[in-house]
Amino acid sequence: MDWQRARTKMLRWLAFELMPASVGLLIAKVCLAGVLSQADLNKVETLRPMFARLMSDLVQTSKRSDISAVDADCLKSTIQNLLEISQELSSYEYLITIEKELTEPGDSDPTRDIIKFAIDQSTSILASQRKRMAQLPDQCGRSALALAKAQQALQVVDTTTGILGSIRSRL
Repeated sequence: MDWQRARTKMLRWLAFELMPASVGLLIAKVCLAGVLSQADLNKVETLRPMFARLMSDLVQTSKRSDISAVDADCLKSTIQNLLEISQELSSYEYLITIEKELTEPGDSDPTRDIIKFAIDQSTSILASQRKRMAQLPDQCGRSALALAKAQQALQVVDTTTGILGSIRSRL
């Protein structure tokens, strides 16, 4: 039971910290360089609470004693997919941490190009992971609970992709 508690704590930490932090840091650092607007930053800031609510709901639901083993497995799979997205997106974080050194006053082209690249890569990751997440195993597709939670996760991925796409279109 202790390892399950430790695993749950680790999953929560990963869920609440990695994905929203990666995307948020990515955009927040760029806004400081003047490449993005405050409105863009505000859009990105909505991702953290949205993702946190989803992960909290998924973790809490997966721990309920009244759900079937199939539902619990399907929910854990959805959580794992979201954690994988978080880890993959965090790999582009380093591009932003060096942006201040790349930005000269009045010259944001290098930073803009790096941000375009990071957003393009992030969007590509989200698209490929979305395809994987949408292909539910048969037993998950037959469960109303598992299907509803998977749809919520896909909606968060779609919202994140949409926000990144709208920012990318203005770069």
